Amino acid sequence: MKCRFCEKELHFKFIDLGSSPPSNSILTHEELNEPEVFFPLKLYVCDNCFLVQIDEYKKSNEIFNEKYAYFSSFSKSWLTHSKNYVSMVINKFNLDNNSLVIEIACNDGYLLQYFKEQDIPCLGIEPSSNTAQNAKQKGIEVIEDYFGTQLANNLIKRKKKPDLIIGNNVLAHVPNINDFVKGLKVLLNQNGIITMEFPHIMKLIQSNQFDTIYHEHFSYFSFYTVNLIFNHHGLEIFDVDEINTHGGSIRIYAHHKDSRKNTVSKNVNNLLKSEKSIKINNLEYYMGFQDRINKVKNDLLQFLINKKNEGNKIIAYGAAAKGNTLLNYCGIKEDLITFVVDLSPFKQGKYLPGSHIPIVKENKIKTYKPDYILILPWNIKDEIIDQLDYVKNWNAKFFIAIPEVKQI
Repeated sequence: MKCRFCEKELHFKFIDLGSSPPSNSILTHEELNEPEVFFPLKLYVCDNCFLVQIDEYKKSNEIFNEKYAYFSSFSKSWLTHSKNYVSMVINKFNLDNNSLVIEIACNDGYLLQYFKEQDIPCLGIEPSSNTAQNAKQKGIEVIEDYFGTQLANNLIKRKKKPDLIIGNNVLAHVPNINDFVKGLKVLLNQNGIITMEFPHIMKLIQSNQFDTIYHEHFSYFSFYTVNLIFNHHGLEIFDVDEINTHGGSIRIYAHHKDSRKNTVSKNVNNLLKSEKSIKINNLEYYMGFQDRINKVKNDLLQFLINKKNEGNKIIAYGAAAKGNTLLNYCGIKEDLITFVVDLSPFKQGKYLPGSHIPIVKENKIKTYKPDYILILPWNIKDEIIDQLDYVKNWNAKFFIAIPEVKQI
């Protein structure tokens, strides 16, 4: 396997999570009786550019298809984050009804709806047809396709040169990172801005966030590496924010290298210095992670077994992709966790991949009265605890597994 950015041969294994099915491949009852395909979940680090990456075992068009079940609008905290972003970026870059905003991987229109409310022209790009349909129902124009240089050139022919290109949690999903970033360069208006948000590999390592590793995430970025990639393709990152979404992410702001519209913020040099101080551009930094996540696995299994042996009823909340990575790596099935609750009607009545744990509506909590609830999307645990405040009536307890097994 060669690095998907610099094409150097990869030798250093960062982590091996065994094999599992794709994390968002939710199963119907009928599919439980059919063969389920498992793929290796193994990451490597490039010793040249330090991009952490997985091989493309499952093609992106097999993941982001009409069965893709992740809808962004079911998280209130994510909607709030998106609305705040729209307000910020409109004011910061003086966007108005003469501007054009394009979002890559617009999902169900969770973000573009707020630009539409402000009468700012916008266009979404989304390869998953079921989420794209939801965006269209919000009145948003959506192109159902994958983004790259070919689509960028097609948009230029249609005179679609955006003032702002947005990509939230899409950069990690791109198998051909060079074609994608080159496409950004091709498409962007001469004085335009790109913002991209993605989980920070530094936070992943610091907080044992191995559950954010799954097949649809082809790459895992440090600011050091993403800066190399954008610079290589003629784009300059002129500012960066550290944000708390997904357990710790970064938002980059980029423009054409020859643009003089935005001055380079001190945040850029400060974050590069911070990463280099912990040797993020050294293989030594990536060693020992496997041992730490093995401890999480063992501690979680011990916790569940002990509570079960004491006669407790245990369920989980949130049929999230990260939860599937955790459950499948730990080998947890219905004997330890009876069911998982999720708000999305697209998941209810179906089953988690690999573990085959049933996904149910929230009202099942009130009738089943569990003793313990494992919060799988730990990044929105406060939102979930507030939502399920009523479980205090029978003294139910919440717990998480990342960064360590802990009762809340």
